[in-house]
Parts: sequence; C-alpha cells; structure tokens
Amino acid sequence: MGAPRAVRLLSDRRGSRAWKVEGPGGAVVLKANSPDGDPDGGTARDKATEMAQEDEHLVRLTGAGALAPGYRVDAGAWEDGRWLAVRWVDGAPVWRAFALARGPEGDRPSVRPWLLGVARTWAGHLARMHAAGWAHADVQPTNTLITDSGSAVLIDYALACGPGGGPRLPYRGALTHTTAPEIAQAVLSTASDTHIRAEPPADIWGLGASLFWCWTGHRPFAYADDAPRGEKLRTIAAGAMLALDDVRPWPFPEFEQVIRACLGPRPEDRPTAAALAARLAA
Repeated sequence: MGAPRAVRLLSDRRGSRAWKVEGPGGAVVLKANSPDGDPDGGTARDKATEMAQEDEHLVRLTGAGALAPGYRVDAGAWEDGRWLAVRWVDGAPVWRAFALARGPEGDRPSVRPWLLGVARTWAGHLARMHAAGWAHADVQPTNTLITDSGSAVLIDYALACGPGGGPRLPYRGALTHTTAPEIAQAVLSTASDTHIRAEPPADIWGLGASLFWCWTGHRPFAYADDAPRGEKLRTIAAGAMLALDDVRPWPFPEFEQVIRACLGPRPEDRPTAAALAARLAA
C-alpha cells in the first residue's frame, strides 16, 4: 500500500484493536491483539491465537475459491502477539444501512428491491463458503458491510468452521442475538472447552436473525439486555420468537418470506444459501 498517509483507530475492545491504514496504493484494516488481553477475562495469547486462526482461515478460503484473492493482504508476528491486514471495504454496518428501512418512510419503491438485493448478495457470499465446506459461524450485523451499490460483503472470519480436524480455539457460539437454536442448545449442553462445529444452516439462521433485527429494530427473541448469557441461550433454544407481523415497520411480504424461511426452527427447514440467492435473483 506504500508508506502510510493516514492511520485511524477503528476499535479497541475484547482484547484486540483495529485501525484503518491508508497509503498511496489503497487502504487496509490492520488488526492486532492488545498486549493486556481482554478485560472480560481473555488473555493476550488467546487473541493472538485467534488472529493466527483467522489468517489460516483466510488462506484456506482463498485457496478454495470462497474468498477473493485480494482480500487477505498480509499477516505476521509482533513482540506481543499477532497482526493481520485485510483489504478495506467501503461500506456501512447493516444496522446503520437499514436506518431508513426501519421507519414507515422506508416503504417506498426504491427501498424494496434494495432490501432484497442486500439479502441476495449476502446469501451469495455464504453460498460460496458453504460450497467449499465452510460455515462463517458469526453471521451478524457488524460482520457484514453494505456498499453504496447495495451489495453485502462478509468480513471477520476468525470463528469460521471448515473441513479438517486441526487444532483451533473451541467454537462456543458468537453474538448471542443471532445464534441459531441448535448452537444455543449445544453450548448449553456441553462443557466450555468443547468445540461445536457450526454448519451452514446456522449461518442461514444468522442471516435471517440479522435481517429481522435490522429491519424491525427488535431482536428475534425477547430478553433483558443484562440477562446472563445462559438465560438468553435458553430462550433461543426454546424457540419462542417475536412475531414478525407484530414488529415489522411496514408490510413487505416478499422480504418477510425470506426472513421466515431463514428462521426455520429446525436446520433442515431452512433453505440453502445457494437456493436463497437463486430465489431472490428470480
């Protein structure tokens, strides 16, 4: 990218930091573990391991054709751990991008195809991963960016689950609010050091839950923000979701059908990402 012209801190949380670094040849996101670790209990070593794990996932996904070759830029070690650089994606997190659609003024001819296009391109990204035998395993509003053209772009592959049984940090679910019921049940019924391999249907649930949340302004399940994670997971595992008809900002049958299909209670009830993308393209 050339010598840095501008550096901006993007985030500093949960034991890792990220910056946008701009140079004459373009921009990257540079991520590194924080030397002091995670204030919630993780260690600098955990985050360094996670950083190395994401880099391995990017290399393998690129080799499998599930990820564009230019996304991963470089990675390496520094004196307190690991760093990773990926291509900068110009886009807004889904929650911010859906701001207009969440209000009654969003019910307009230009917004409807835009929403369907976001869902279609999001499903398309997942379909390429799934075809290679991978699940993203952390499908949520902050891990997807919406570009000016209305396309969804997946980011953050640290927790991805793929083929092979090599060493990795145990997967114990990701963001609670977009956790699939089968993942919630597995987390509740296994020891904290047990690896749970996420499968593609869990990604489809995460897609539906993210669309539900960002369009309606409500998470799919009702629980207190300060409730323990175990309590939230039990609510999700029980499957008592909010009724979409009660919280939608305005009627949009085609979009509602997509959300409901993704939120099928059983993994086998949900469409594949490829079928969903094809349905939306039609």
